[in-house]
Amino acid sequence: MSLVKFLTSKAFLKQIALAIVALVVLSFLILQWLKSYTNHGEFVEVPDLKGKTLETVQIELGDNDLQMEIQDSANYNPNYPKYSVIEQYPLAGTQVKENRKIYLILNPSGYRKVAVPNIVRRTFRQAKPTLEALGFEVGKITYVDDLGKDEVIAVKYEGETLKAGDLLPLTTKIDLVLGNGNRSN
Repeated sequence: MSLVKFLTSKAFLKQIALAIVALVVLSFLILQWLKSYTNHGEFVEVPDLKGKTLETVQIELGDNDLQMEIQDSANYNPNYPKYSVIEQYPLAGTQVKENRKIYLILNPSGYRKVAVPNIVRRTFRQAKPTLEALGFEVGKITYVDDLGKDEVIAVKYEGETLKAGDLLPLTTKIDLVLGNGNRSN
């Protein structure tokens, strides 16, 4: 039998037709299985978690069949309670599939601590921007007899004299003792 006769025979055409029908049925079944396996068209709305405690977040995400992953603790934000959510991704109201991970950034327990710089024997004009650049605030300023006018003689916090390198939380008010330009007797 020649190749042309074989390709035009009824047996070959029947086999091709059966193969096409089997391929269409198999494709249809696979697509139906994928729709059910991936929950095609079914979404869950991400709840707003900002400002909520970790326990509340776990309950809400569990009720919505969502997972939680804590990314990091950011800089302390005094407008939110300690260990509460300050950021989330995906954002609230977003439509996601169930069991999707929701990434959270928590508010730490307080400001991070920063080392006090060495500003003793520097002028107030130099010391103030240095402290503010690190996140400190300049508190009470007192003067003592010292030849260096407006020169930092001591750095204090709550009455205690600080040394360079001591750790204090950000936004701490640091008191400065400055010289008044008078010679001490």
